[in-house]
Amino acid sequence: MKKTTAKEYGNDSITSLKGADRVRLRPSVIFGSDGLEGCEHSVFEILSNSIDEAREGYGNKIEITLFKDHSIAVSDHGRGIPVDYNTVEEKYNWELLFCELYAGGKYDNNNGDTYQFSLGLNGLGLCSTQYSSEFMHVVIYRDGYRYELNFENGENVGGLKKEPTAQKATGSNIHWKPDRKVFTDINIPLSYFQDVLRRQCIVNAGLTFVLTDEASGDVFTYCYPNGIKDYIAEITNDKNFTEIQYLSTETTGRDREDMEDYRLKFELSFCFNNEINLIEYYHNSSFLEHGGSPDKATRSAFVYAIDKYLKDNSLYKKDEKKIVFSDVEDSLVLVINSFSTVTSYENQTKKAINNKFIQDAMTDYLKKQLEIYFIENKADADKIANQVLVNKRSRETAEKTRINIKKKLTGSLDMNNRVEKFVNCRTKDVNRRELYIVEGDSAMGACILGRDAEFQGIMPVRGKILNCLKSNYETIFKSDIITDLLRVLGCGVEIKTKHNKDLNSFDISQLKWNKIIICTDADVDGFQIRTLILTMIYRLIPSLIEEGYVYIAESPLYEITSGKKTYFAYTEKEKADITDKLSGKYHIQRSKGLGENEPDMMWQTTMNPETRRLIKVMPEDAALTADMFEILLGDNLQGRKDYIKENGHMYIDLTELS
Repeated sequence: MKKTTAKEYGNDSITSLKGADRVRLRPSVIFGSDGLEGCEHSVFEILSNSIDEAREGYGNKIEITLFKDHSIAVSDHGRGIPVDYNTVEEKYNWELLFCELYAGGKYDNNNGDTYQFSLGLNGLGLCSTQYSSEFMHVVIYRDGYRYELNFENGENVGGLKKEPTAQKATGSNIHWKPDRKVFTDINIPLSYFQDVLRRQCIVNAGLTFVLTDEASGDVFTYCYPNGIKDYIAEITNDKNFTEIQYLSTETTGRDREDMEDYRLKFELSFCFNNEINLIEYYHNSSFLEHGGSPDKATRSAFVYAIDKYLKDNSLYKKDEKKIVFSDVEDSLVLVINSFSTVTSYENQTKKAINNKFIQDAMTDYLKKQLEIYFIENKADADKIANQVLVNKRSRETAEKTRINIKKKLTGSLDMNNRVEKFVNCRTKDVNRRELYIVEGDSAMGACILGRDAEFQGIMPVRGKILNCLKSNYETIFKSDIITDLLRVLGCGVEIKTKHNKDLNSFDISQLKWNKIIICTDADVDGFQIRTLILTMIYRLIPSLIEEGYVYIAESPLYEITSGKKTYFAYTEKEKADITDKLSGKYHIQRSKGLGENEPDMMWQTTMNPETRRLIKVMPEDAALTADMFEILLGDNLQGRKDYIKENGHMYIDLTELS
């Protein structure tokens, strides 16, 4: 007898999704995701249609309303969506547009009859968004009529309502609510709409967007009268070292010999800036997050043109390697805004295009125009060439330094064998491990004898550490003190500067300690060493401070002995409080340096988790910390003089401790 454990897989096992289920059960196929990102993309599909109308010259304002229930309304002043009977298709257009995938008026846009350059192209937007909505209410004005449609859960309710109207203005208003049964999250943040609308007014010069947020009552208006030129000027804020350039052209061509020609037009604006670098691509108003053809053209053309100028003017050193695009990118601000009557998107989310003709046409045009620009503006060309060489050489130096760091920070896993005088603890449980960074060998001896060897490791700092604010990275990583300490910490370095991003080797999961405790004498020298260690951490691995791993061990200022008891005071007030409570004779002395302390005292005052005092280094005001480090340890000499003049009197007493 035949044994069966599951349903037979035969001819009757094959099924197909029909109607709304084609989107409702598989939204990620259409929108790229069934989460918030997919929900956001469904909104953009509706907005795209209104933008396409405006670009064709029908209406110059689009209004978007966000309601408290997470529904959205988009209203435009275009020609109005045609929803009446279609004699060619022998169906109502509303059925085609709102209920059938791959139906629309933009498939034949290469002939320029309806839309020349459209964002919506695949015939999916209206239908797929309708299918994925809890409800959709549509009102359209065109041809002297008011049309109304209602949908619930992807199904039409009540058919098409049509009545004459005296209203002369045309346009479409679509109000819908994304369905939580389709998307896992429909709470689209206000910031998404603000970002999208700002981007759209960048590439649609003169088009106004009005965004109303019902929850807050706020109304936002976006418009760039001159499009990308205004945008570049705004973000660079006149800090460029070259003038803003603007170029535009139109052409025709084909992606393959056996295909039809199509039209392409594009505009670009660029400049060079040492504080800001930005590259953005837009095609048919869609922001190309991943670029594709325009990005490949930009990379090829700018490297070609600048490399040619460097060679022609003998600016390379002998045997110097050629520049790469990252050297250009570090100082480039560029926006390309392109439109074509035929577009090949990588997928429905439209984050990249792959038209070969677009890539080739842009590359050729950019190469020629950059060459002309460099000839006509030699002063700018020299500035660009010199800055790109600076970027290149900084990158190469950073790469060499990164390799040296990697060599220094890797090796045997047994830190005892590779870090001089470091004393490890026994436990491998990172959640228990504590590293004491101590001042000098004498303090190290006291700490070793006073510690709990199960979970407390000791790392001595031999002599004064480098001032990491005033030293370059090459000097910093030649310091054995610093590289030894980084080895012991185990998490690498995070260097977030423009030309040294390649040095970043940081991985906080590799940190070998739960607490990093800086332990120095309570005198001027100790305070300075403590500050230098903190400066090193702040510059090379600031996340340790941000994540709360760094502490300062507070040392007592006074030992107060009364009979057989010893008390420790950490402040003048504590000293007074203790002595006020003592009856009889007592003896007060300044606390000894760490190296002179008895092991029992070290354990009690500095290392015992039950009795020690630790100051957690907090990151609340990183900017203020940076400013103070710069004043005290950086190159701001006048700032340091002014600070000492105003605040020096508060620290005079500390000199008595040295």
